[in-house]
Amino acid sequence: MAVNPNARIVVVGCGMSGVAAAHRLVRAGFLQVRVVEAAARSGGRVRTGKLGDNIVEIGANWIHGPCEENPVFCLARKYRLLDPEALNPENQAMDVGGHPPYVPNVFCSSGRKLNAEDIHCAQELFAELLDESSKFASQGGEPCASVGDFIRSQVQQRAAEKWKGVDAATRSLRLCMISNMLKLECSINGAHSMDEVGLGAYGLYKTLPGLDCTFPGGYEGVVKNLMAELPSGIVAYNQPVRCVHWNNTEKRENPVMIECDEESIAADHVIVTVPLGYLKKHHSTLFHPPLPLHKLHSVQRLGFGTNNKIFVEFDSPWWDADCEVIYPVWEDEDDMVDQVTDIPRSWIKKLCAFTVLKPTERYGHVMCGWIAGHESEYMETLSEQEVTLTVTQLIRRFTGNPTVTPKRVMRSQWFHDPWTCGSYSYPAIGCSAQDLENLMEPLPAKGSPSQPLQVLFAGEATHPNYYSTVHGALLSGWREADRLISHYSSISPPGRLKSNL
Repeated sequence: MAVNPNARIVVVGCGMSGVAAAHRLVRAGFLQVRVVEAAARSGGRVRTGKLGDNIVEIGANWIHGPCEENPVFCLARKYRLLDPEALNPENQAMDVGGHPPYVPNVFCSSGRKLNAEDIHCAQELFAELLDESSKFASQGGEPCASVGDFIRSQVQQRAAEKWKGVDAATRSLRLCMISNMLKLECSINGAHSMDEVGLGAYGLYKTLPGLDCTFPGGYEGVVKNLMAELPSGIVAYNQPVRCVHWNNTEKRENPVMIECDEESIAADHVIVTVPLGYLKKHHSTLFHPPLPLHKLHSVQRLGFGTNNKIFVEFDSPWWDADCEVIYPVWEDEDDMVDQVTDIPRSWIKKLCAFTVLKPTERYGHVMCGWIAGHESEYMETLSEQEVTLTVTQLIRRFTGNPTVTPKRVMRSQWFHDPWTCGSYSYPAIGCSAQDLENLMEPLPAKGSPSQPLQVLFAGEATHPNYYSTVHGALLSGWREADRLISHYSSISPPGRLKSNL
């Protein structure tokens, strides 16, 4: 395959999509590839940390759908980063539809532990409605604007038929469980409320088969292995891009100029992989000339929210030995709510679940709390002591045990990270597949008199079906690298490398 080895290509951002794009371009024979990264590290939203002696994921947590079609799984297997059970063919064949069948413990706000049967009816109805929500993307005809509205209206209708003859207390508890599951969906979708997730586009997200798995040595292992295969010195760290200057009107010797604090870099192409949250906040200064209107409107329409983790370690467990997830159900939430009215006083009510880190032999007694939305953003502003106190009070209240005390607490703070401004993207109300198409479309538009493919766009938010995932980010980086590879293959005579000297 003929490429122009002297084409100057800059990748903005050294997260998964940026690393994937650079890796692919270097492998294809491009010699002038540079990566500029605003932070002091690579990996972006893939970030592994330590809680005491334990390895924990501050960012991306699982390989969602570890199967042959998932490039993150294939790389992790190649680099030998997975536990043997994650490689089992049975594991790869299991299709969980994005919701792994974890063994739950359910506690409620009066300090009672519930039986699995108490919540089964609510879970069954909720799963049925989520499945129906995802069908409108292909068939159209959605009866309301958001997933939240649809679920609430349908629960009210169907509970009347399905839960006939059920006493008022049981019915109320089931509706409180629906509130908990709505909050859990906020975390899964990275949204403040399911009332902000568009019903028509919800089903654009596609799941892959395979039981979600984790990395014993940390998710960053994938990034580190890919980075090790890049030429040394290719990445410049602590180098935020202030402005990408491109041109829409004429052919120039330097079509693109990437303006950083300490230098300006002339290039033929730039692949921008910044998170959608950063793009939303800084698009007006990041591009000159500004983004075309249709692209800008898609940046504004698409959703980007916050999902944070609160890791809590204990000397001994207060949950069952086989327990994989703990749900706290508030008994005053039978109105099916997924947002808190008084955030400073009650932010903790948005915490929807604790996943238990397994195996116990590796982690000891550690769980990870999940909290999304504005409540999560508020939590980031509190001191670690305040977070620890509030989480301790929550656990004592729900277990009815006033002596339960965490040994260590640590939380993520993705909203206040200046280079991410949140966690990941989702299709908001009013979004369609066209918005994802618009986001990934290169600049200038086809038919412009200036050089083609000056500014390309990658990152999880630009993948039409796997947005919000690491495999979506990786595939988008490959996609844009392939776009440049095929561009040079089509304009170069086969078998001869063109030089632009």
